[in-house]
Amino acid sequence: MSFTSLPFLGLVAGAVLLYYLLPKKIQWAVLLAVSMAFYAIGGGKTIGYVFYTALTVYISGLLLGHFHEKKRRAPKEERKAVAAKYKTHRRAVVAFACLANFVLLYVLKYWNFTADLLQPLADQGGVTLPLSELVLPLGVSFFMFQSVGYVIDVYRDKYLPERNFFKLLLFVSFFPQMVQGPISRFDALGPQLLAQRKLDFDDLKYGIQLAMWGYFKKLVIADRAAVLVNTVMGDPWSHGGGVLAFTILLYCIQLYGDFSGGIDITRGTARLFGIDLAENFRRPVFSTSLTDFWRRWHITLGAWMRDYLFYPLSLSKPFSRLGKFTRRHIKGKLGKIIPTSLATFIIYFVIGIWHGANWRYVAFGFWNGAIITASLLLAPRFAAWKAALHIDDKAPLWRLFQMVRTNVLVFFGRYITRAPRLLTAVWMVKQTFRAPQLHQLFDGTLLTLGLTGGDFLLLFLGVAVLLGAEWHQEKRGEIRLALETKPPVVQWLAILVPLVVLFCFGVLRADYISSDFIYKQF
Repeated sequence: MSFTSLPFLGLVAGAVLLYYLLPKKIQWAVLLAVSMAFYAIGGGKTIGYVFYTALTVYISGLLLGHFHEKKRRAPKEERKAVAAKYKTHRRAVVAFACLANFVLLYVLKYWNFTADLLQPLADQGGVTLPLSELVLPLGVSFFMFQSVGYVIDVYRDKYLPERNFFKLLLFVSFFPQMVQGPISRFDALGPQLLAQRKLDFDDLKYGIQLAMWGYFKKLVIADRAAVLVNTVMGDPWSHGGGVLAFTILLYCIQLYGDFSGGIDITRGTARLFGIDLAENFRRPVFSTSLTDFWRRWHITLGAWMRDYLFYPLSLSKPFSRLGKFTRRHIKGKLGKIIPTSLATFIIYFVIGIWHGANWRYVAFGFWNGAIITASLLLAPRFAAWKAALHIDDKAPLWRLFQMVRTNVLVFFGRYITRAPRLLTAVWMVKQTFRAPQLHQLFDGTLLTLGLTGGDFLLLFLGVAVLLGAEWHQEKRGEIRLALETKPPVVQWLAILVPLVVLFCFGVLRADYISSDFIYKQF
């Protein structure tokens, strides 16, 4: 069920009515029932995977809670000994939860890719590797990562495990975030899902405003840009480098409008029930480095990787021994940063393949890891250059330079993720510089690729509005807070005007075709 469909809007409206009309003690059950209905309609039979993940992490949580309880009940002077006694058991439970979910995720998303790679070797032995025909569940990476994070947090004794299976199932399957996240934490989302609430018109108003903003980014900007992007990427070899570069620029706009717009719809929908989901984007266009970009883009995925993979890796005994070895045998900054850089490469490799089983996603992870490592190595030299040139880090022009530099790096990274194959991405970059054919940007060629002059004008105006709003948020704070100081008529106009724009230039345009969200496949 698409967020942009009338059935989804009807489901949300019905859910809000039931949520506030039925007794407060069953409000969480209403959310669970709606979540199950949403996934059954959108995911069909794959809803079984949701139950499977919920069951594995539920059992794991109870076992971990049992071991923690033994430690808490022991006399104070014996607690360390009891904790040490059950340490292996607790690690085995976490390993079970990770394997039970990530092995399944591997089979669903990556086995066929692996089989294709290994088939030439298997051919030498006369063996044909079987391919998986399992249907990829809706949002599988999101709910599995979120659920495994819950188990790890219980292992760390961050909070007690949830003892009601159906309440934990609600955390795993909460319907607004099933399509594309955010990846929530149980201690932040769980209590909100189970709270008893009265109808709050401020929550309704803010939820609608946030969802409208998301629909604007999705329907007016992203879906319009997608028309040209899909046309050119369907046959990139027929276009000059200038058109290819313009297409990748539009793809950057499409991806941001699609993903961040979807997250805004998700957060706005959740807010109708009084639930505040985690922020997933923080104006990445204003990033001053690639590291800063990844702190602002898909924030919850980056935080998950940091807390559950990067820190455990970089602080592990093998990495500690590696650090001692490199500092002893390799002089300078390189010897100090090798363990951190290796952990960084692993993180971005995982982030790359998280997007899909394809060499271009592996290359995308390597691209980001290499640039971030290079920036660490060159940091002392950059500092010396800035000192020699008397550059003030807070100077507006220097910040503008950093932003442009970062967005250029992100731009070239998008060649990798949008091209159908890695070799095609390499060819496209070469074509951009080798045969730009810039005249195609001005001779009417762009108007033959699916968009009219009016479409380009609306895209330009839409992006201008988007950048203007994000500039205001970056410099002056949330627009919502500014709206709350205005008269009620102005606040409702902030809902009605985007609604009219959506209908006139989004849903009701003659060639409108509702498209799925890009991150739905992940």
